[in-house]
Amino acid sequence: MPSSRFEADRWQARLDGLRAVHHVPGATLAVLVDGEIHELASGLLHRGTGVEATTDSVFQSGSIAKVYTATLVMQLVDSGELRLGSRVADVLPGFALADGEVAENVTIGQLLSHTSGIAGDFTHDTGRGDDCLARYVEACADVGQDCPPGTVVSYSSTGYAILGRIVEVITGRTWDEALRDRLLAPLGLEHSMTLPEEALRFRVAMSHLGEPGTEPEPAPVWDMLPRSAGPSGRVLVTAADVVRFARMHLDGGTAPDGTRVLSAESAAAMRRRAVDCLDRWTFMADGWGHGWALYDWDGVDGYGHDGAALGQFSYLRVVPGSGVAAALLTNGGRATGLFVDLFQELLGELAGVRMPDAFAPAERSRPFDVAPFAGTYEREGVRLTIGERDGAPRLRLELTGGNAGYSPPIETGLVPVSGTVLAMPGIGPVSAPWLPLVFGTFPDGAPYLYFGMRAAPKVA
Repeated sequence: MPSSRFEADRWQARLDGLRAVHHVPGATLAVLVDGEIHELASGLLHRGTGVEATTDSVFQSGSIAKVYTATLVMQLVDSGELRLGSRVADVLPGFALADGEVAENVTIGQLLSHTSGIAGDFTHDTGRGDDCLARYVEACADVGQDCPPGTVVSYSSTGYAILGRIVEVITGRTWDEALRDRLLAPLGLEHSMTLPEEALRFRVAMSHLGEPGTEPEPAPVWDMLPRSAGPSGRVLVTAADVVRFARMHLDGGTAPDGTRVLSAESAAAMRRRAVDCLDRWTFMADGWGHGWALYDWDGVDGYGHDGAALGQFSYLRVVPGSGVAAALLTNGGRATGLFVDLFQELLGELAGVRMPDAFAPAERSRPFDVAPFAGTYEREGVRLTIGERDGAPRLRLELTGGNAGYSPPIETGLVPVSGTVLAMPGIGPVSAPWLPLVFGTFPDGAPYLYFGMRAAPKVA
């Protein structure tokens, strides 16, 4: 096993150098090794004001928030108030979706493992009131399915907002209050919160946007998420607080002072494989538990989660066999490149694992027969048409329904990666230069296309 000694000066130099190479304005890093948390910071929180990043700076964690919500749900499993097999409709009377049969039968476990098939990108602003999640779930009555429940992973932020409402109904508190009282406070996470006005007490990172290879500029707004997106996308954190949260899971659900926050059984269930992932590139995961994304690094098991929020990108990796956890928070640029380059070295040295490279096609393109995959694939809010031009695969991406006004249609060439995987150039406020499109079939043989690890069935 490689040495686990953490050389702060050397890792600070690597963080500084890689951050500059990848045009990331600011970043913070926290690493748990040998029971001790080390913290580093680099760059600027805001390129417009010149405020420097510090280890106590607060960033948006994006979808890492889902693991916090999953932990709250598993606390309710511990208390006997929920089971993974509990039907959502039994907990939320009147719960409705566009597909009545799914609404009647979808389970808590399916929401946690992203196997509910519920259309995952239903972002609906229900205001700032304490009833925002109740109103959000009411609005889900018109939300459709990306795929049948229990078939494949199809990443669903909608499902986690529904879980947040379940937490509210059972605890009698808002999701924000339940998170604070049942998780943040027992773990002493004093630099973690859910609301922007709470974050203003601290140094807060600004989001940055820009074209690839350029220095990104401050975004026009700090955050675009409504309060109802909290359970799926807004826990505001420092890197060290993220690692403290991860350490509780590493320690089988106990806080450093011995307080039992989660049972060992529930902590294990959250990282026990519930489903395999055909798309192993979007989240760099090859499986999912009841909350955690799961990794197999050449036979070494790990878990973690990634997050994105309008130019802020976060990454958490845990290697339980080595007792190592590391969190990286960033505010723009090619953050995925920084993450991969840094964590390949970091986890290689401290935990003896080899993380895969960032997703990208080979330098020399390989032949690809478009014909078996040509056609239109559609999930709620997105239509993807695969065709060819001059013998090369091509994509037309259209936002539909309530999403239609966010962007005009995009047409782009695609580069083959394998017989069932294509790469498209990164678009919009993403941190990676290439995005995967993965073709698969449901258990009944019907074809679908993964984009953003959301399954879009073939419709034409």
